[in-house]
Amino acid sequence: MEALRVLIAEDHPVFRDGLRALLTSIPGTEVVGEAATGTEAVEQSVALQPDVVVMDLDLPELDGVAATRRIVGTSPHVGVLVLTMFDDDESVFAAMRAGARGYLLKGADQEEIRRAILAVSRGEAIFGPAVTQRLVEYFSVPRPAALRDAFPGLTEREREVVELIAKGDTNGQIATRLGISAKTVRNHVSNIFTKLQVTDRAHAIIRARDAGLGVRDGEG
Repeated sequence: MEALRVLIAEDHPVFRDGLRALLTSIPGTEVVGEAATGTEAVEQSVALQPDVVVMDLDLPELDGVAATRRIVGTSPHVGVLVLTMFDDDESVFAAMRAGARGYLLKGADQEEIRRAILAVSRGEAIFGPAVTQRLVEYFSVPRPAALRDAFPGLTEREREVVELIAKGDTNGQIATRLGISAKTVRNHVSNIFTKLQVTDRAHAIIRARDAGLGVRDGEG
């Protein structure tokens, strides 16, 4: 089994050293590069093609959000896991819109970071507890009903599926709620990704929430 190749993008030497030590202690994980600026992170991502970039947001030359956007734009198969001190809504959603697949706060323990790196490498979305709470709070605020027309290409069933995705339901839970097969749910999810022009669940949620989906009328 090939090692999981990780690039560290962190400008503070002490934290970078600690992160390198933590990552190298995880079996099957290899640190293939280190970047102290956003520009270096982009350049090394292109050159090294890591599986995962562990990205700080507060980087010199090019901030972590901009660096993430460039990395994902040139190498969409590279997963970006944000590891930062910032837990405000603007930082969280800016990183996700830029293409980050995960978001953890500094202070996360080794097991949390290990799980997040593995999840991101598989194309999954993962968030630390504090960030998850922010997502829940954001998702609980109803958007104007007029925005629900933002995706006229969605069928009524696809809209139902998006609503449940935005609420955090798994494909299995969606199948049970709607009384359809898991395969049918997967087909709907695939169609939704295409219509919303996203590549994974996290970004489908963001697009849907920005358009007013994800909560039913009267909830919040």
